[in-house]
Amino acid sequence: MTADGEHGGLDFWSFVELANRRLATEYGFRHQLATELLLTLNRASNIVTYDLEASVHRPRGRSWSGFRLLFVTWLAGPLEAKKAAELTGMSRAAVSNLAKTLVADGLLARTPGEHDGRSVLLSLTERGTEEMVELFREQNEREYEWASVLTEAEQRILVMLLDKLVSNRDQFDVRGRN
Repeated sequence: MTADGEHGGLDFWSFVELANRRLATEYGFRHQLATELLLTLNRASNIVTYDLEASVHRPRGRSWSGFRLLFVTWLAGPLEAKKAAELTGMSRAAVSNLAKTLVADGLLARTPGEHDGRSVLLSLTERGTEEMVELFREQNEREYEWASVLTEAEQRILVMLLDKLVSNRDQFDVRGRN
């Protein structure tokens, strides 16, 4: 450690090693592999999300959240705002606020729901559909670049393992959105 409290040569992996060592020896925590797994999962997710947003979405004036809402509406819509929130993993309030911006941009349309006077159906406008086709074409190429460092078998195994992790969350008290 340097005089100002900084760890000069510390990178992500050496930090994980340091964290696991200190958590075990100084605090008595036993589940170092679980810590390493979830730190790595979080790190990978953040890096990929930031890269997609910075390389694909921000240059077009869109955010990652905006893309997620447009994406689910494009492929599953028209849908109620409540369902859009569930599919994107966002809160209803976030979907509502984001929808206002996307409606103003001419990409999304809001119409009253059929069953409930308070519900709203979201759908893409023609312009929104055209933008999503272009946007996703670019994103899909970037996704391929990321995924291609793994073999097809490794990709399928990783999807299977992540599915197992997410699908079994009902075995303990998970808080948060679906």
